[in-house]
Amino acid sequence: MEIRPLNEEQRLLRDTIRRMAEERVRPRAAEIDATAEYPQDMFDLLREMGLFALPFPKEYGGAASMVSACLAVEELARVCYNTAYLLVVQWSGFGAILASGDDAQKARLLPGLVAGDLRAAIAVTEPGTGSDVAGIQTRAEKCDGGYALTGGKIYCTNARHSDFIIVAARSGGEAGHRGIGAFIVERGAVGFTIARDEVKMGARGIPSSELRFDKAFVPVENRLGPEDGGFKAIMAAFNRTRPVIGARGTGLALGAMELAADYAKERMAFGQPVSDFQGVRWMLADMAMRIEAARGLVYRAASAVDRGVTGMELARLSAMAKCMATDAAMQVATDAVQIFGAAGVSKDVPIERYMRDAKVLQIVEGTNQIQRNIVADALLGRAARR
Repeated sequence: MEIRPLNEEQRLLRDTIRRMAEERVRPRAAEIDATAEYPQDMFDLLREMGLFALPFPKEYGGAASMVSACLAVEELARVCYNTAYLLVVQWSGFGAILASGDDAQKARLLPGLVAGDLRAAIAVTEPGTGSDVAGIQTRAEKCDGGYALTGGKIYCTNARHSDFIIVAARSGGEAGHRGIGAFIVERGAVGFTIARDEVKMGARGIPSSELRFDKAFVPVENRLGPEDGGFKAIMAAFNRTRPVIGARGTGLALGAMELAADYAKERMAFGQPVSDFQGVRWMLADMAMRIEAARGLVYRAASAVDRGVTGMELARLSAMAKCMATDAAMQVATDAVQIFGAAGVSKDVPIERYMRDAKVLQIVEGTNQIQRNIVADALLGRAARR
């Protein structure tokens, strides 16, 4: 399966975002990380440029291009992880709505997400269940006119700034994923509380929060798909948006490599630039190769989304792209810090921020160990793990 070259419109998009990122985003990156304050100015900038629309279907005002979405995320992540994150969290739940939402839900929610008039989050992780989505304990019990949710979630990114959150809850009596439903919980719902925010080592500009549900009421029209269809909806959302997580990895790695290369050319040691030492040159060469290899997988997966590929084939491609690109980001960032030497661990130098953010990428949206399980399932067949 070949990757089509970028068309003229996509090249223009990439170049436009690159200029904007250098002029308006890079100067804010360190401050966003240091203060851990939500960058509303960056959200407004992305909305002004119409970037939220990139992966959404055209009938809802979008551009219907996951490849273009990855281009945007990569260019932003190259200079500021958190600004790129604003795009990703805006897109986190739309895959679930596309996969399982009815026409009324799509008409009510998708245009607002496209325009940036609505913000969303997705809540799956619980204190005792992270990668094990099928083990969630939050319950949705039927009541007059809808459901009452009881339980809690952790690490829900963007919850504090969202108009609604897609919440996975156990709605049926069956064990495992068959008993899980997905519910649209709106801000202000009675019994729903956004509790404390996590203090994170990376990804600090977009808060991740604890959620509490005390018989929180969700009207029946806010259930996504069938009562036991939540697992399918959430997996569809993850599979569809994982290429952009990979794009965050390639963008971050590219930014780290560029910083390391510039420093190596300027830093003198033993009477010559550090870049003249073979060991450093090989480290930089390895960075470039890892980035190119990862980028190929990311855009292959994104292209598959655009062509309508679904099921295990998309799950496999998306898992490989996410895993390889974020592992590459961590390796490149680690080696970049090494090239900086003592300066690399100083808060006065931006490279240490890249390393902290890279570590987050190996964990979010499904740990890289889980991604390897998905790839192995596709290679060996699910029966091999039963």
